[in-house]
Amino acid sequence: MSQPDLSIVIVSWNVSSLLKKCLESIFRYHDKLNIEVIVVDNASGDDTVAMVTRTFPEITLIANSYNAGFAKANNQGIMQAHSDYLLLLNPDTEVTKDALQKMLEHITNNEQIGILGCKHINTNLTLQHSVRRFPTVMAIFLIFSKIAKIMPGAPSLEHYFATDFNYKQTGPVDQVAGSCMLVRQALLKDIGLLDEKFFIWFEEVDLCKRAHDAGWEVWYHALPKIIHHGGASFGQQMTLKKQILFFKSALYYFRKHGFLK
Repeated sequence: MSQPDLSIVIVSWNVSSLLKKCLESIFRYHDKLNIEVIVVDNASGDDTVAMVTRTFPEITLIANSYNAGFAKANNQGIMQAHSDYLLLLNPDTEVTKDALQKMLEHITNNEQIGILGCKHINTNLTLQHSVRRFPTVMAIFLIFSKIAKIMPGAPSLEHYFATDFNYKQTGPVDQVAGSCMLVRQALLKDIGLLDEKFFIWFEEVDLCKRAHDAGWEVWYHALPKIIHHGGASFGQQMTLKKQILFFKSALYYFRKHGFLK
């Protein structure tokens, strides 16, 4: 078997119907690319495992007996991948025509790029913001404390959310959304895999930060598009649990990168 052009890793949890649409879009639009698809299921309570086994027998399926979290599950898939390029893709996304080809072509032609993101659009086909600057303690405090809801125009928030970013322009950025990240294997060999101390949230921020610190570039590509239905898996969690996990991940990120002692 020849080495695939692209390995696609998808971590899924209780979103069988969305995952099915995601996989269908991949096989509809991969064109001539030799791809391998690896689905890591985090102990879904729905029919995800049966659906993938029945409908997509060509896919490599890793069925966890417990919810290992986003970072660890992605690493499980990465370690099974055979391509020099890895697309970490959320199950609540759909790729569009030529998106995979355009992203792969861009990263292969620019050796300094370690991570590449693309344009995200909502279910109603409007633009979804997917580029941010690295977080500051103040910005995350405003979000966690809910002050952001009454002060959405605070300078620290506008800076973090990159409200001035031009989504029509391709170029280097701080970070791209973890819902669709094309990652060079050479980068992971250089800086390591996703940090499994993040159960969910900030693991992609941390990866982009470590890439920058090691001299790699993170880019946004304005032409390829994916539809991102948005937070479907984690939207099933209770609000309090989401807040706790968000706070723990943010605290660990800031301590890890020297913002807090």
